[in-house]
Amino acid sequence: MFVAILIGIFKYEELPEKYIPFVQYKASLEDKTISEDEMIAILNIRGTESHHVLFLSSYKNIKEIVAELKEADAEINYTTKKILEGHL
Repeated sequence: MFVAILIGIFKYEELPEKYIPFVQYKASLEDKTISEDEMIAILNIRGTESHHVLFLSSYKNIKEIVAELKEADAEINYTTKKILEGHL
């Protein structure tokens, strides 16, 4: 299982350009329209070149995020989990 590490939490309008394709791809999968003030967490999947995008408004609790990452064969580390919990 891979470990997902938090890179950062950004408003869409402040998102670094290199993450925009990942965010747009995830939005297309979820058929989601992204607002400028949408809070987005970007996770790095350690040992890969992959990133995982979380639209924080889509989750009620950390268990939903843990379940989503488990489907991607990843788990979040303790620090990332605590930071995300503070933003939900």
